[in-house]
Amino acid sequence: MSTTNKLTLNFRCPAELEGLIPRPIPAAQGIPDWLKAMPAKAFSSINLHDEDTIKRCPPFVDAMTCGFLLPLVCDLKVADGEITWDHDLPPGGTPEFPRSPIGFHDPGQVSGTPLFEAGRFFLKFHNLWTVEAPEGYAIYFTHPVNRFDLPFTTLSGLVNSDLYIDNWVHFPAYWHDRNFRGVLPKGTPIAQCIPVKRDDWTAQASSFTAEEAKRVGAFRGELKRQPNLYRRNFRA
Repeated sequence: MSTTNKLTLNFRCPAELEGLIPRPIPAAQGIPDWLKAMPAKAFSSINLHDEDTIKRCPPFVDAMTCGFLLPLVCDLKVADGEITWDHDLPPGGTPEFPRSPIGFHDPGQVSGTPLFEAGRFFLKFHNLWTVEAPEGYAIYFTHPVNRFDLPFTTLSGLVNSDLYIDNWVHFPAYWHDRNFRGVLPKGTPIAQCIPVKRDDWTAQASSFTAEEAKRVGAFRGELKRQPNLYRRNFRA
């Protein structure tokens, strides 16, 4: 565990793989090119004037830059329903590790879910980094947030990574673009990992009090007068 006050996720790989597989990166360093290139404003055919695009939506961007991204270990060549690769990892020592970048799940493992399709195997990305979180934290592993451009969708899972630290977490994924032909390049994010502190929560639902309703109305008015108020005052 880290001895500093700053919370740390520890990513570890077998010594045989050091320098051969790409390292996890902060999600803020993995912003896709389409988000960088898109305009900050675009013309609204409904309101007939320029308006902010999602590029200027802090919650949208903050979700994409939260936590860390785990990368694909090598290029995957995809054509005619087949996936191949040219990447020879050294044999596993102690511990042993999968030498292929992907595996598969039998269709029966998602039987009864909307993802089931008879005869269609389920992709599994192999992640060769173990993850250790600080005490009291779990890791929410999910599809890279808002990455609708990727030809697959990684399934989400929550792992108690402060306790489960001595094994890999691999990532089942649904390959949804059957017409994809080309290369899924090494380093493509296959999962986003977001630390989550374990706490006991309850929910309370109620109507606004008169004072709360007044406060909400005043704040909404201020948001209309200052469109960038959230960006300036409410980002951590």
